[in-house]
Amino acid sequence: MPGLVDDAAARSDSGAELARRAARRISEYLTTHPGADQDTIRGELAGDDALVVPREATVLLARILLLLAQGESVNVTPDSAELTTQQAADFLNVSRPYLIRLLESGEIPFRLVGTHRRVRFRDLHEYRSRDDLERRGAADDLTALTQELGLY
Repeated sequence: MPGLVDDAAARSDSGAELARRAARRISEYLTTHPGADQDTIRGELAGDDALVVPREATVLLARILLLLAQGESVNVTPDSAELTTQQAADFLNVSRPYLIRLLESGEIPFRLVGTHRRVRFRDLHEYRSRDDLERRGAADDLTALTQELGLY
């Protein structure tokens, strides 16, 4: 299945335009039907039957189509997925040794599989969210201080 998704996501001008139009139609639908718990999608692939999906799936589909229209690649990773330390470091955009220090200090939970560390994607995402909040708070404090000193 991943091969099919990767092949289908190959960039082309016509593909980007199709994705853009589909994203626009789905966004318009979501705007005009804000209270729905589920949505019905009809199309050639569905044949005579309608495909009923949860609202979250419709929103996710619109986001994916928008990213594809912009030429971005899309990866879907379940929260429960376990990553190697190199994959985790790549996700956080840090070096592997720095990630190991975060793991060993308890900042990010991990488990050992033999001698190898494994990190859940959910834990990485939570760490990144916490780190982003702390970083924004520090930037706000710095801005307030510079305004207080008349430097801003």
